[in-house]
Amino acid sequence: MLGSALIVFREVLEAALIVAIMMGASRGVSGRGRWIGGGIVTGLAGACVVAAFAENIGGALEGRGHEIFNAVVLLAAVAMLGWHNVWMSRHGRQLAGDMRRLGRAVTVGAKPLSAMLVVTSLAVLREGSETVLFLYGLAAGGADRAALVGGGALGLAGGTLLGFLLYRGLLRIPVGRFFSVTGWIVLFLAAGLAASAADYLSQAGLLPTLLPQVWDTSALLDQGSLLGQMLHILVGYQDRPSGIGLVFYVVTVITIVVLMRAVADSSAPPSSTAPPLARSA
Repeated sequence: MLGSALIVFREVLEAALIVAIMMGASRGVSGRGRWIGGGIVTGLAGACVVAAFAENIGGALEGRGHEIFNAVVLLAAVAMLGWHNVWMSRHGRQLAGDMRRLGRAVTVGAKPLSAMLVVTSLAVLREGSETVLFLYGLAAGGADRAALVGGGALGLAGGTLLGFLLYRGLLRIPVGRFFSVTGWIVLFLAAGLAASAADYLSQAGLLPTLLPQVWDTSALLDQGSLLGQMLHILVGYQDRPSGIGLVFYVVTVITIVVLMRAVADSSAPPSSTAPPLARSA
C-alpha cells in the first residue's frame, strides 16, 4: 500500500502542480476551466493508450521508447509554455488592466487557452502513463490489489491537495504583480522540463552527457524529498545535474526571455522601459 501511495503521490503531484500553474497563469481568462479540464481528460485517455501499447513503443524504438517518448512529451510542453509566456508578454498588461477595471473574468481569444490545453494534456499524459505502468508492475509482482487501490487513492488525494494549495497561493498574489510572478514560474518550469528532456535523450544515447554530474547537493536537499520534488517540478532543481541538462536549462531560459523581450519591445509604447516579465504585470 505504501509503495503504490508514494508512486501515485509523486506522479499526481507533478501533474497537479503543472495544472495549478496553468490555472493560475490563465487567471481572468474566460473559459479556461473548460480548456484545462479538456486537457486533463485528453491526457488521461492518452495515458491509458500509451500504457496499453508500452511494449510496442519500446520495441519499435529498440528499447529506448520510454526515454524518447518522455523527451518528446517534455519538449512539446516546453514549446507550449514558452509560447504562452511570449503571448502573455504582449497581452498580460491588458489582461491585468481589464481585471482591475471589471473585477471579473475577461474575455479574450483562445490563443493562450490552446497552450493551456496542450500543456495540461501532456503533463497528465506523461504522469498518468507512468503511474499505470508502475502500478501494473507492482500488481504483476504479486502486490495485493486492494492495497494498490487504497494506496493509489491516498497518493491521488495527497498530490491533488498540494496542487490545490499552490493554486490558492497563486490567487493571493495582487493583480498588479500576478502576471509577472506567474511569468517567472512558467519560465523556470519550462527550463526544468527542457533539462529533464535532455537527460532522457542522453539516456537514450541520442545526446552526449557532457558531464555526468556537475555538482552534488543531495546532502543539503535531496531531490527525492517532498521539498526537493516540488522544487524539481517548479524550477527544475536537481541535486546531481548533468552537463547536458544544465545546457538545455540555460538555453531555454535565454531563448524564452529574448523572445519575450522582443515581443514586448515591439508592442510597448516608446517611453516604456520596464523589463518584459514586469510589463506583463
